[in-house]
Amino acid sequence: RYSLFYNRLKNIEENEGGLDKFSKSYKTFGVNQLVDGGIYCKEWAPGAEAVFLAGDFNGWNPFSHPYKKMQYGKWELFIPPGQDGCSPVPHGSKLKVVIRAQNGELLYRISPWARYVVRDEDKVNYDWVHWNPPQAYIHKHPSPKRLKSLRIYESHVGIASPEGKVASYKNFTYNVLPRIKDLGYNCVQLMAIMEHAYYASFGYQVTSFFAASSRYGTPDDLKEMIDVAHSMGITVLLDVVHSHASKNSEDGLNKFDGSDSCFFHSGPRGTHQLWDSRLFDYANWEVLRFLLSNLRMWIADYGFDGFRFDGVTSMLYHHHGIGTGFSGDYNEYFGLHVDEDALCYLMLANHMINFLHPECITIAEDVSGMPALCRPVAEGGGGFDYRLAMAIPDKWIQIIKELKDEDWNMGNIVHTLTNRRHEEKYIAYAESHDQ
Repeated sequence: RYSLFYNRLKNIEENEGGLDKFSKSYKTFGVNQLVDGGIYCKEWAPGAEAVFLAGDFNGWNPFSHPYKKMQYGKWELFIPPGQDGCSPVPHGSKLKVVIRAQNGELLYRISPWARYVVRDEDKVNYDWVHWNPPQAYIHKHPSPKRLKSLRIYESHVGIASPEGKVASYKNFTYNVLPRIKDLGYNCVQLMAIMEHAYYASFGYQVTSFFAASSRYGTPDDLKEMIDVAHSMGITVLLDVVHSHASKNSEDGLNKFDGSDSCFFHSGPRGTHQLWDSRLFDYANWEVLRFLLSNLRMWIADYGFDGFRFDGVTSMLYHHHGIGTGFSGDYNEYFGLHVDEDALCYLMLANHMINFLHPECITIAEDVSGMPALCRPVAEGGGGFDYRLAMAIPDKWIQIIKELKDEDWNMGNIVHTLTNRRHEEKYIAYAESHDQ
């Protein structure tokens, strides 16, 4: 495992100029404003015959702005600035990447790197909106120092209000954060931030990985919310979903270039049987670029202080934990059923965060008990700082539902609380959104 990690890291350093540059690809992929006012566009679409950019800026002409084909399935386009030096693609205008598939069909897609997507009330699918405000939000407060003892408040911005509507970032900033502070919490873990078309999924069917959900407000509203949390000394973690993606194609990653694969495994391996979602191909170079850049963007642009990685068990094994029980025997954690590429990605992600942003925290949601998941990568571990002690809330629910007070078995409770991997840090909790 460490050998695979080391070789991938070495390849990134030799071919991409290092992990720092590699994980900043969000600054070149998608649609980005240049200093001179021009626009640089770049996409990875290996299955496309041709790629174009269409939108309000060109009257939705699907062929007037073609991308140039590059090596390794990449496409690029440069749009020069206007005569007055202004951007040819105005802030707030709608865009689509137009893909000519292998069968000749024209596909109107949202860029996987889109920063802001919105849905009109009379529409089903999301629209990609170019986000480049004249005055970008500037963070005023530094991140809190790395905490030695986490007291985490898990929250969903949209339901953090007694009103019968989807709540906003502004509401959370001025009404919820003060309450979290007063209750004595020093960390807030935010769910459902990465854009998801299906609201009832609680944010776990992500469609746009680089876009903050527009249901609650603008990207600047979220940045302000995190900034205010920092002013209160509150650490902010993002519930990040890199274990799978929504199968939506009109406003998601699925079939972006017209093929069944692209970011995902092709065939049955590319679909999760229970979640009905797509599964990333973690061995693919461009998938690594996409996911590592995604983490980097949330830290660098928004100011997040770390991540809770969702669905790690599904990532670690080819069987995704479906119909599988774990007894703790080492044979369950080492063998052909382990997805070494996914584990290598997690090691790369944690190494990157620890190396470039050592103040940030990573937490793994794993029910399998994978050994060394929270030991340093240099020791051959997964590199996470903490793992969730997921047996504790299950035990608590069992006790209050099935047992009388006088029947509580103290020895069994103590065993549940202390049954953990040696020298690995755990987050103990009584309940979360899963309960």
